[in-house]
Amino acid sequence: MRLYRKHSAGFTIPVFDLSRQNKIIWNEIETAIHSVINSSDFILGKNVEKFEKEFAHYIGTKYAIGVSSGTDALFLSLKALGIEGKEIITPALSASATGLSILHAGAKPVFVDVKNNGLIDEDKIREKITKNTAAILPVHLYGQPCNMKRLMEISNENSIEIIEDCCQAHGAEFSGKKVGSFGIGCFSFYPTKNLGCFGDGGIITTSDSKLVEKLKLLRNYGWKQKYISDIAGYNMRLDELQAAILLAKIKYLDKWNKKRKSLAKLYDSMLDCGISIRDSVYHLYPIQHKKRDKLKSYLEKSSVGTNIHYPVPLHRQNALKTSQVLPAAEKLCNSILSLPMFPELTEEEVGHVCDLINKLR
Repeated sequence: MRLYRKHSAGFTIPVFDLSRQNKIIWNEIETAIHSVINSSDFILGKNVEKFEKEFAHYIGTKYAIGVSSGTDALFLSLKALGIEGKEIITPALSASATGLSILHAGAKPVFVDVKNNGLIDEDKIREKITKNTAAILPVHLYGQPCNMKRLMEISNENSIEIIEDCCQAHGAEFSGKKVGSFGIGCFSFYPTKNLGCFGDGGIITTSDSKLVEKLKLLRNYGWKQKYISDIAGYNMRLDELQAAILLAKIKYLDKWNKKRKSLAKLYDSMLDCGISIRDSVYHLYPIQHKKRDKLKSYLEKSSVGTNIHYPVPLHRQNALKTSQVLPAAEKLCNSILSLPMFPELTEEEVGHVCDLINKLR
């Protein structure tokens, strides 16, 4: 049996390990960082501008606006639409940042149950639409795309906006078109994402030139010219250092996603408790297990890292609590477990994880 190396978090097979990737491309990262430091151009410089153009081209939109995080991408998109006092329909299963961004923007989140793969249940959306509904905010959870055909139909029929939470789905496609190009796309570059920087970062994608101008004002104090605030903007810019790092990494994104898919296929072949996920870029590899907590403890005692995405649905979070009963989301939160998934994970390690799980069963 292979003696797996010890990870800093205490696991021989971590749920995520950025250090392996950093070692492979460190020369490029170091060059990018030194370039910014030597230029002394740290705020909204040439790296941010270049990365915005490259990312927009990658997604298939005319524009991309770099911001300080994925949460801020959602928040600023909502603010730019002027949705204060309105209702935003969103799935009950997501990171709390999805719901909190709606609250902070001055709107009311209206939660919808999910399907067995964790994505918003399109069949349950229409019943939630009222005259006060301003937008649908679907989440491309775990790296899998929502059914954008049906969502766009609902959007067009009711003249409401689509804001895509793409924070886990860099490079995912629906019908040959990348997520983030259907409505307003919101991405996170948190270090663990399929494309991550060395801190917080985010971006908004759109082909609406008027929206772009509003977003640029909102992310930078409302300035059209320096020190003159035309609107009440914020300090939510993508950092120049992070943009340089992302420029060094983006050319590897498709290769990394391909490896994630290969690892997921291997998991699928060895386990029968995976969630039915299709067309995913596998930001995460989640399984369902009736004895999830026992399995989590067993794997961690066997030096395998795991995580739960997510332990509490949004409508049960103290900050977002409603009286709704959404059984599918609640069931997933009680049974779901994320296994190790990152491009540098080896097939041997996946096999070892699967062997452990199958022994417990």
